[in-house]
Amino acid sequence: MTKSPATPSAAVRANTALTLEILLVDDEESIRVTLGDDLVTAGHRVTAIGDGGEALKLIETRVFDVIVSDIRMPGADGTELLARAKHLRAATEVILMTGFGTIESAVEALRAGAYHYVVKPFLNDDIVAHVARIAQMQALADDNARLRERAEREGFGSVIGRSRVMQEVIKTVRTVAKSDVSVLVEGESGTGKEVIARAIHDSSGRANGPFIPLSCASLPESLIEAELFGHEAGSFTDAKKQRRGRFELAQGGTLFLDDIDDLKLEVQVKLLRSIETRKIERVGSERLIDVDIRLVCATKKELRQMVEAGEFRQDLFFRLNVVTVKLPRLADRAEDIPLLVEHFMRAHGGGRPYEVKPEVMDELMRYPWPGNVRELRHAIERSIALAGEGRYLKREHLIPPSDEFRSGARLTTRVPTLKEVVEDAEKEHIKNVLKLTRGHRAQAAKSLGISRKNLWEKMRDYGMEDV
Repeated sequence: MTKSPATPSAAVRANTALTLEILLVDDEESIRVTLGDDLVTAGHRVTAIGDGGEALKLIETRVFDVIVSDIRMPGADGTELLARAKHLRAATEVILMTGFGTIESAVEALRAGAYHYVVKPFLNDDIVAHVARIAQMQALADDNARLRERAEREGFGSVIGRSRVMQEVIKTVRTVAKSDVSVLVEGESGTGKEVIARAIHDSSGRANGPFIPLSCASLPESLIEAELFGHEAGSFTDAKKQRRGRFELAQGGTLFLDDIDDLKLEVQVKLLRSIETRKIERVGSERLIDVDIRLVCATKKELRQMVEAGEFRQDLFFRLNVVTVKLPRLADRAEDIPLLVEHFMRAHGGGRPYEVKPEVMDELMRYPWPGNVRELRHAIERSIALAGEGRYLKREHLIPPSDEFRSGARLTTRVPTLKEVVEDAEKEHIKNVLKLTRGHRAQAAKSLGISRKNLWEKMRDYGMEDV
């Protein structure tokens, strides 16, 4: 029995993200009729049958988005149907119903890949709500797939973002990649500065050359110069043999200097000279070597402020700051989080299809992500590692269990305590009543409904003795 969707009300349409093909399997006709009607009213297409064996045959030839099935049925039980459905199409979601529910059977069903497990009797609205969430997830996945295809088609698959601010970043990167000018990427730690640098390289005329990164913060001051320019054998204690530096390794390609704000002033002088002359000199050598590189630098601090503080050379700043790409915090581009989540699940899922339920995704979008995109990526990796056989990543594995972030918002300014608010209001009210009574404290105390002694104590505590 197949039911086409009735014309849903505006409210129903607003709550339905996608029309789904649903297979409803139950040997109780009352459930097939009533639940089937409610699912159709919600805007879905429903095929309702009463035999598990017939359902097994049907899923061999037809694709269903959702299967809602009883466990105990003639022909084949719901667990058999679940296993076969998942084997044929992993994206099909299965909701199992039973009148003989136990914790063990529920856990077994969820481990086998069921989306949900419902014990009879149940409210039809609960099933309809679960199907609505599945529709939302599938609509989100479809939207993300289209955006990913678009990004890959435009040649910036590594830079993910549909927000207005990220679209501006992508536009700048696409434009500047065609030239050979130096680029300065600004952004907090974890915002993806190296991703931007690699995108510039991959979209440039130097894409076939090497991309050589170096973090200026990861090396001690004594080694940074040798890392940049190389060294000759015997030039210092541990220099057993000649070694090329990052400038030489990047010949014909791109040199990416991360955390340029950590570079000491002494090394800044030599870096500036190398940029200006396009020549380097290895430590312990007097021979100049020509270099042909594209320079991209990244900073987590405002270099202009460092220049004003005397912590960064002004002439080097002007050399690096030909084009600046400013990366936003992840909290300022929350609409990109679903796309980033899907990208990281695919990148770290080992080929397994993981998902995040809509209500969890809402929390991810409200959480402030102080570690930015890097923190989100690590959260997805951690959640996948802890997911076991489960398909859905859990909220407690994704977001730190801190009361500060439970509502998804971090307070950036101090909020007065309730006690402080009450005291301020009380102080203001006492002041106004004293003004009305022209400073007559006995009359003011009577109007306030307190004793004169109580009023005197409050005025003392609030520093109002002279009022």
